[in-house]
Amino acid sequence: MAAPDKVTDLTSAVATHVRDGMTVALEGFGHLIPFAAGHEIIRQGRRELTFCRMTPDLLADQMIAAGCVSKLVASFFASGSAGSLHEVRRRVESADPEPLEVEEYSHYGMVCRYQAGAAGLPFFPLRSYAGSDLPKLNPLIRKVADPYGGPDIYVVPPLRPDVTILHAQRADRSGNVQMWGIVGAQQEAAYAAETVIVTVEEIVEEDVVRSDPNRTVLPAHAVTAVVECPGGAHPSYTQGHYDRDNAFYREWTPISRDPEAVLGWLDEWVHQVPDRAAYLAKLGAERWSGLAVAPRPSQPVDFGRRRVAAQGAS
Repeated sequence: MAAPDKVTDLTSAVATHVRDGMTVALEGFGHLIPFAAGHEIIRQGRRELTFCRMTPDLLADQMIAAGCVSKLVASFFASGSAGSLHEVRRRVESADPEPLEVEEYSHYGMVCRYQAGAAGLPFFPLRSYAGSDLPKLNPLIRKVADPYGGPDIYVVPPLRPDVTILHAQRADRSGNVQMWGIVGAQQEAAYAAETVIVTVEEIVEEDVVRSDPNRTVLPAHAVTAVVECPGGAHPSYTQGHYDRDNAFYREWTPISRDPEAVLGWLDEWVHQVPDRAAYLAKLGAERWSGLAVAPRPSQPVDFGRRRVAAQGAS
């Protein structure tokens, strides 16, 4: 029996699987951030979402400003190397234009929450909150007695998103997803969720995946839908395909400081752009080509065939 074909388009994936009021995780630890999917959620006008992410990044500023998010569950509230997320700060510090509910954890706390969700555990113990002020700020970080007689230990509750959305280098049509480079909590976040949408740079044949199985972070049984979406992580990066657009991150800081500028950017770059192909066209060939990476052994190329050809030539 043939495996089901899970390939769809991004508009359909979001329309089918993301509904108002859901808890949605968009993961990728600085690398492989699913910006295209976040922009499609904005276009479709989803509301009252609980947005979960380690390092919220610019995507949080954008989705919150667009009115999609009522609660943020996250760690390290910053835009990578570019400074503060000013839309987040306005909501948290002065409820401008409205308040934002926040649950803050450490990076490891978020990983432990996903792990607990994936494993069906009631909580996950960790030592890293000793000496931290976070337990005072977040009542869900609690201490419990060690049943084996050790000192009390902090625990965090499971995180079980309704939908986890990821970006990756490639997948086959059955949904076997391969990624490499910096991998954060993508696997844990996927297994913790009821539904998993993955955007990828390319859809490849099954034999490509089978030829390099160690890259398969998510097997088909864990994936609900796959979308071919080249450039889907910009302005973050996809190792082997394109670099991080550091200029974009620097440009976002003054935009983020001005609420009207944020709304103007969303109108120009999200609402007036129908899909990721149009977004990249608007970005421009010159800027996009400036993010290109040189061939590396980690890229999805057939080095075995090239080696055989070279041997034949010699």
